[in-house]
Amino acid sequence: MHRLKTQVRLIRHRMRMVKSNFDRFIHRSISAISFGGEMLSTLAFIGAIVCIVCFTIYTGYNHSEQEFTDIRRILRWVQGVFIIRVVYDLIFRFRSSVRKSGMVRWIVDTAMLLTVLPWIYPRPDNPWISWLDTFLYSRAFLFSALAAYSGVTLSFGIIKAVGKRTNPSLLLSGSFLVVIMIGAMLLMLPNSTYGGIGYADAFFVSTSAVCITGLTPIDIYTTFTPMGVIILAILIQIGGLGVMTFTSFFALFFSGNTSIYSQLLLKDMIYSRSMSALVPTLLYILGFTVVVEAIGAIFIMLSIHGTLGMSWNQEIAFSMFHSLSAFCNAGFSTLPDGLSNPQLLYGNISIYWVMSALIVAGSIGFPILVNFRDAMVERFKRMWMHIRHQPCGARNVHPYNMNTKIVLSTFSILLVGGAVLFFWLEADNSLAGQTTEWQITQAVFNSVTPRSAGFSSVNPADFLNVTLIMILFLMWVGGASQSTGGGVKVNTLAAILLNMKATVTGRDKVTVFRRTVAVWSLRRAHSVVAISIIAYLFYAMTLLWLEPQLPARSLLFEACSALFTVGSSLGVTSSLSEESEWLLCTAMFLGRVGIISLLTGLAGKRHEVQAKFPSDNIIIN
Repeated sequence: MHRLKTQVRLIRHRMRMVKSNFDRFIHRSISAISFGGEMLSTLAFIGAIVCIVCFTIYTGYNHSEQEFTDIRRILRWVQGVFIIRVVYDLIFRFRSSVRKSGMVRWIVDTAMLLTVLPWIYPRPDNPWISWLDTFLYSRAFLFSALAAYSGVTLSFGIIKAVGKRTNPSLLLSGSFLVVIMIGAMLLMLPNSTYGGIGYADAFFVSTSAVCITGLTPIDIYTTFTPMGVIILAILIQIGGLGVMTFTSFFALFFSGNTSIYSQLLLKDMIYSRSMSALVPTLLYILGFTVVVEAIGAIFIMLSIHGTLGMSWNQEIAFSMFHSLSAFCNAGFSTLPDGLSNPQLLYGNISIYWVMSALIVAGSIGFPILVNFRDAMVERFKRMWMHIRHQPCGARNVHPYNMNTKIVLSTFSILLVGGAVLFFWLEADNSLAGQTTEWQITQAVFNSVTPRSAGFSSVNPADFLNVTLIMILFLMWVGGASQSTGGGVKVNTLAAILLNMKATVTGRDKVTVFRRTVAVWSLRRAHSVVAISIIAYLFYAMTLLWLEPQLPARSLLFEACSALFTVGSSLGVTSSLSEESEWLLCTAMFLGRVGIISLLTGLAGKRHEVQAKFPSDNIIIN
């Protein structure tokens, strides 16, 4: 017994010596270990890009067995790089990895290590757990682990680049441009289309999807395969929520660590109240999006079931795509003739109400949704404390902020006013000969959809000229700020009208809901309106110059639809030349990223002039 205790003490002493020597080695080689870690991180980032490219080639092309073998061999090399990086971090940078990695990152790393199992342990003939054995030794598990690790690595690399104090406006614009180019290449894959597609058309459709516009020179139904439709849906979802929202979600939630600067940048992007509320707010936005799109898909499914001659799977795919397209205000449809398909237009009223609700939910703005959440959370907390007979404290007398009240009131006026005007103007024209219920439905839908969604039910080419002017105004206004809607935004229109009211009544300050509107907000609103008018004049005149053979009425409508990311058309999109398509691509891009934001990023921050000049008046009469 004494000998056993002596041996145990000796083993413990040797283990302490080994640990001490290892710690001493780590301390002395900290620079080399850090350099090695950075090198492996760079190789892993490159490997993640190679992995995504291989997956794209693997699914997008038809290959011979030898080509499939070569792709799998490349993926094996990428797998080796990933595994070496995980093992290196566990051995030489364990404490740093524990401190910087989130729980989900550990799950991804563990899954990556489990992919080594087929290398070191042959598959048993009689496994203990058959389904687990089948899963761990399957190609699906390997590919899933590679895809998950690649996604986390790319997202963390992107958000790390944000920490280099990149200009936010240029970062946002650049991210959209990169996604557009990648989307165009994906849409050109042989397995994405039935008969191929040119680069100009692919770039146009990708731009329209990422910028959530909806204009397309080709027919979605006859051009894209189910794989192409899935790619299109992913581009729409990324464009609707924003590239940085997705990358930040992966970097924060999966990796658990980003720079302070990148977190501050994301805080402003998603309208989070504080740094501590950053991840909950991000999860709330993404969760709200998923839940609303899922509920919308269910209601669309119930409204179309058994009416379009589709199978059960086709109805599910149709419902999911249109729910996503409506919430993101994209305006794409996989149905021949879109929502103006006679089977829907004259046989299904309920789907237009569902689509209208989804469009409004997407265009109301994420800051409004965050404010709603905060107000509801506070109310439930007070109710719970009241039930438990605990002191509730002072009640917040203003649970909804000024921005929320302005958006909801202006949005409601435009929605109701647009529906009433449309019904009054078109009752004896495009809506003639139908029931009152059908006319009201179409009036509401055609008041909602110009606000950025771009779906068409009744053919816009049949509208009266005065109706088109009203629709052009609604297209120009668009949705609310920081939403999936386009246009100059409801907030901007409200600020302009409030400033005009203050000017007419001779007041020095602009006030609303017992709040004073900041001068900087008013200056930005006037700048947005001025730039939007200048940009529209440029694109309208250029389009008229490039397409003299097409009706001016249709081209003016097309320019407005592209610049303010609406997607409605009078039927001339497919007749445009390639030069005009590229022109509208720039219009959709600028409309999505914001011209004034892009100009601000290009101009950079200027220091205020220290000298004070005498003030003078500009004669305005």
